[in-house]
Amino acid sequence: MELGLKGRTVVITGPAKGMGAAVSLAFADEGCRLVLAGRDTAAIEPVAEAARSRGAEAIVVPCDVTDEADCTALAEHTREAFGRIDVLVNVAGGSGPIGKTGWETTAAEFDEIVTLNMAGCFNTMRAVMPSMIEGGGGRIVNVGGTFGMRGRAGRMAYSASKWGLRGITKSFALEAGPHNVNVNCVAPGMVDGPRFRTKVVPEMAARLGISEEEAARRHAEDYALRRVSTDEDVAHACLFLASDAARQITGVDLPVDGGWAML
Repeated sequence: MELGLKGRTVVITGPAKGMGAAVSLAFADEGCRLVLAGRDTAAIEPVAEAARSRGAEAIVVPCDVTDEADCTALAEHTREAFGRIDVLVNVAGGSGPIGKTGWETTAAEFDEIVTLNMAGCFNTMRAVMPSMIEGGGGRIVNVGGTFGMRGRAGRMAYSASKWGLRGITKSFALEAGPHNVNVNCVAPGMVDGPRFRTKVVPEMAARLGISEEEAARRHAEDYALRRVSTDEDVAHACLFLASDAARQITGVDLPVDGGWAML
């Protein structure tokens, strides 16, 4: 299927590793012009180089998404470089405290993750909207999480931040729709990667007294499809929601979790 993304200018936050890198390279393969934004530009540059090796234009822009001025500068830099902003993909985010109850979570820990996961997306969305409106439309894809759809014990602060992001997404969708801007949320479940293989699986294996191979298999059995998602699965969902194939879809939560959230 022709996704109609060739030549579009795509701003991606949090592109340095994992699903952020996979999302960046997926858009590169579609022939997009990439603006890769984050605090650690040295960590982002290898992804930009990989995108360029695939024939895409790619620039790296320093940006702390929790800083309103940085996000405004990011939008301005993008327009100066490419003339317009067609797509924003908000991957940047954090996990917050893990294994703490709500009453054990400190106010500082709560504020930090809510600011990053909610205000970070709000700042970038707010910054790109004038350009999208002027250009006749656009696509915004926020990367949330399934813990913001079902909740999770021991992850209250993270869950709260992703529930909040869903509300931001839906309200923006209603407000931006008349300007031909689609706003959606991709909600990954557990993603097979370094954290899954070096933390989640070993901890489960130790707790149950089983091998890591068996722990990975049991974890996958939580999902209807009996497999854990990959970074590429998340990237493909982002491509779809940013494309012309999703022109009539806005304000939705799209779980990429093999059938765990089931909303």
